[in-house]
Amino acid sequence: MPIFCLRKLSVFFVLIVCLFGSSLGFAHGVDASTERFLLANQGVAIGPFLYIGAKHMVTGYDHLLFLLGVIFFLFRKRDVLLYVSLFTLGHSSTLLFGVFNDIALNPYLIDAVIALSIVYKGFDNLSGFKVFFGVQPNTRVAVVVFGLFHGFGLATKLQDFALPKAELWKNLLAFNVGVELGQFIALAFILIGLSFWRRYPSYYSFSAVTNTVLMSAGLVLFGYQMFGYSLVG
Repeated sequence: MPIFCLRKLSVFFVLIVCLFGSSLGFAHGVDASTERFLLANQGVAIGPFLYIGAKHMVTGYDHLLFLLGVIFFLFRKRDVLLYVSLFTLGHSSTLLFGVFNDIALNPYLIDAVIALSIVYKGFDNLSGFKVFFGVQPNTRVAVVVFGLFHGFGLATKLQDFALPKAELWKNLLAFNVGVELGQFIALAFILIGLSFWRRYPSYYSFSAVTNTVLMSAGLVLFGYQMFGYSLVG
């Protein structure tokens, strides 16, 4: 893959993050049509909640960027399955626990932590902890812990709409299954892209650039969330 193409791709990637971050960061990842449905819904709606969960994950750039960082240096299918499963365990647990127990967190702060999880993974992929601190955090534990924060982010978004308590578990389960389906679809495309790129030596020679861009994207998203928090509180 030519060098100039990779540079253009990196610039394009940063621009996309900035544009989407500015439009979606302050809306907490819920578009207008979804917001109208969640505010109006009063009963069990398995199909719509399944769709909303899948759409949220497919368009959830913060979750996908973190997953990209997690699997960037994973080459065996069983390792990809293990780490994605750990992430799923984390965010599914806090999604269900947060909504059922009405644990409300500030959406800007929780999204800021999610943004920092992207920074963390890019820094980890660059061996930053070994180089600067002489230690290597347990990657599996880190994925589970950040998965917990990602789940609280999902729970916080749903709690904004005061969903009816009657048979809430059915809608919530459908939403969670939809999230997993969306994650599977998005992950499939990411893996296809990575598999194609890994055929070229540039994958390794530009790994530092790629993960630096990943860290930069996380910092941009972190800045948006903290700015939103400073305005809204």
